[in-house]
Amino acid sequence: MWDWGSAAFNAVIVTFVFSVYLTDSVGKDLAEPFSAATWLSIAIALAGLVIALTAPVMGQRADRGGRRRRSLALWTYLTIALTALMFLVDSGSPHPWFWVGLVLLAVGSITFEFAEVSYFAMLRQVSTPTTVGRVSGFGWAMGYFGGIFLLLAAFLGFISGEGDERGLLGIPVDGGLNVRMVCLIAAVWFAVFALPVLFRVPENRPKEKNDDDNDANAGFLESYRILWADLKTLWARDPRTVKFLIASAIFRDGLAGVFTFGAILAVTVYGLAPGDVLIFGVAANVVAALGAVAAGYLDDRVGPKAVIVGSLVAMLVTMTVLVFVDGAAMFWIFGLLMCLFVGPAQSASRSFLARLVPPESDGQMFGLYATTGRAVSFLAPALFGLFTWAFSADRAGIAGIALVLLVGLLLLLPVRTPTSVETSEHWAEDPSTPSV
Repeated sequence: MWDWGSAAFNAVIVTFVFSVYLTDSVGKDLAEPFSAATWLSIAIALAGLVIALTAPVMGQRADRGGRRRRSLALWTYLTIALTALMFLVDSGSPHPWFWVGLVLLAVGSITFEFAEVSYFAMLRQVSTPTTVGRVSGFGWAMGYFGGIFLLLAAFLGFISGEGDERGLLGIPVDGGLNVRMVCLIAAVWFAVFALPVLFRVPENRPKEKNDDDNDANAGFLESYRILWADLKTLWARDPRTVKFLIASAIFRDGLAGVFTFGAILAVTVYGLAPGDVLIFGVAANVVAALGAVAAGYLDDRVGPKAVIVGSLVAMLVTMTVLVFVDGAAMFWIFGLLMCLFVGPAQSASRSFLARLVPPESDGQMFGLYATTGRAVSFLAPALFGLFTWAFSADRAGIAGIALVLLVGLLLLLPVRTPTSVETSEHWAEDPSTPSV
């Protein structure tokens, strides 16, 4: 339910509705030197930097103090509050409200990522070694389905149509009221569906400490020393985790690039009408969700590495075909086939790390998961732009994204997958998880 609800921020606020409204309506007449879209990219980049520098420590402190659920509640409802405040961003007096909207979106991106760190860290608390793959896959699929449902509801109820009133509810467009109402709906949606995990999943236990152990009372800056010490210990004990974090950061950026640039390529290269892109987006999310659910069961049978490797290989083959074919029909076939493997790679990546991490360090490790992802998030956009420039063709950008996926795949291949015995030992050693 948290995955289902969090789509309100991911899909509605960040991707499809509020960010577009902020740049195209509120900030459309913004004076140089930077356009509204440029300011948005700067704000999101700065937010990413904050996340990269602080996410592991935030997760570590929640682990150490037994505050994982409390941390999830705090960051989730701060994100919801910021989403609700976006209702104030009036396009009627654009420039002052543009900066307000920009800050709300950037800070919301930070609080949402912090919430995700604590949420991902709960995976072991709601699964066993034999079910972690399907639990992760089902949750990931619920995020896709929640985004589809809410986007369609927002489009039909508040945005569709022409004239001074929009949607089936006839909301006035003056001052962007129809879009601002969607922000309120998104906030309520997230607030309601975030509640079950807070009531049903118990708080994690604080780490046990010796009399001479001051880590539990360490300050924020001191937490970085602890993080560095933990990383050195982790590398000495089992370097697989560090290697996996690096490999997954790279191929996850490639997966993000598929969705980021897919709509652009659909129109400019394969001739889809702009109105059909939304329909394709809905279909792509449905296919990715179904793939995540199916792969979750496969994950528990053959292991997460096999699912990730198989998904990345299948995507590389499909992208190679897309480089050479033309027409909307070919894009529908091979584009949807590629999306079928995006969800499995994402959900299996989450379950792989859950199987690897040392007991009682889930938050810190998933914080590093967020940090490494942010650290390389420039790769897919940079290579997409480089290939389109070098070959003077948007189609060549597919090869740039494929190269990112290939590098991530090659780095993953030497990482040995956790055995069932290792996974069971981690579950058994962590008192906050179900009995094995």
